[in-house]
Amino acid sequence: MPADAVTGPPVAVRCAAIALSGSGSNAPALSPGQPITLTIHDLAFGGEGVGRIGELVVFVPFVIPGEVIEAEVTEVKKKFARARLIRVAQPSPERVEPRCRYFGQCGGCQYQHLAYPAQLRAKHKQISDLFQRIGGLGAAAIDPVVPCPQPYGYRNRIMVRTQWNSRQQRIELGFLGMDNEFVVSINECAIAEPVLNEDLQKVIANPPTRGGLKVTLRVTPEGWVVPRDSFFQNNFFLLPQLVETVRERLRDAGSRRLIDAYCGVGFFALELADLVESFVGVEYDGQAIQAAKQNMAQRGVTNGQFVGGPAEDYLGGLLARHPGEPTTLVIDPPRTGVPRAALERIRRARPHQVIYVSCHPATLARHLQVLCTDSAYRLVKVTPHDMFPQTQHVECVADLRVGNNN
Repeated sequence: MPADAVTGPPVAVRCAAIALSGSGSNAPALSPGQPITLTIHDLAFGGEGVGRIGELVVFVPFVIPGEVIEAEVTEVKKKFARARLIRVAQPSPERVEPRCRYFGQCGGCQYQHLAYPAQLRAKHKQISDLFQRIGGLGAAAIDPVVPCPQPYGYRNRIMVRTQWNSRQQRIELGFLGMDNEFVVSINECAIAEPVLNEDLQKVIANPPTRGGLKVTLRVTPEGWVVPRDSFFQNNFFLLPQLVETVRERLRDAGSRRLIDAYCGVGFFALELADLVESFVGVEYDGQAIQAAKQNMAQRGVTNGQFVGGPAEDYLGGLLARHPGEPTTLVIDPPRTGVPRAALERIRRARPHQVIYVSCHPATLARHLQVLCTDSAYRLVKVTPHDMFPQTQHVECVADLRVGNNN
């Protein structure tokens, strides 16, 4: 990308830009609308670049460590400020041209300007930093991020929204913008599977007639029963590797029993059933649990069962079923994670192994810290999988074992 590339319209120069490379207590006070020149030192979790003005941290999206940029201050708080990118004065060699024409407006992607190998390194560093800062856990247990073989055109599910634009007197149909408030109309999504973009064209041709609606488009996984609103992993291209990682961790622990909390349509339970003597899957989504039973019947699996209801309510009883027998608990919860009360139940019951699958590293770090308190569990390893290329998200598989047992 050329040095004068911009992600937004240039700001008219009201005064000379202030050069602020990141140190010194005499740095001038900032105010919204002020132009600044800034050196980027890091990428924060969430994808924003980090620069410093004295002790004040400045967050700027769509930049890369090592770049010198020109920006306009948009928000000033006591300990940090935010700015929007105007121009990259000294670009990083890892800067690339985004494939999506909506990048920088649509809020779905944060990293299309960053070469894919650099995205993987950035995510690994962010996970390591979060685990040390939030969880008090060492970074040595974190494997390199497993790359996706298809960094674009991989999403098998998208949800577009409608919003009434009173100024333009029209319906906007697309994704939430960077402000997380207004919908940006789109004609295609660069990270969605091609068939979803074909379906999107049909929706655009016959759009909803009012705002406030959501339209879900998805590719149904082959061989699985998945209700329209039930969860399934969003990336078929990396999913086999994710499954193999979980299988490898379960084999290593040698457990005879498996509990799959938040089991959805039974995906992990059924993919792991041949490695254990028996399993139980728990899921609160009634349609998903019925689908899980259908998926089990289709596969001829007979060594397990699926139970409908909140996983938190069943954990205590399920974990007490086979005292003393090696049991693995797989938890793949929503992005918000497992409730604190459920984590405490796990600590008290102490199954032999916990495999925690999470798409939110910060939540995962907090929950692992709870489980590892007082050496109740030890973290064996974390294997991140880039199920969400071009975005801030990453799927992690954490393997915990009771105390000092191997």
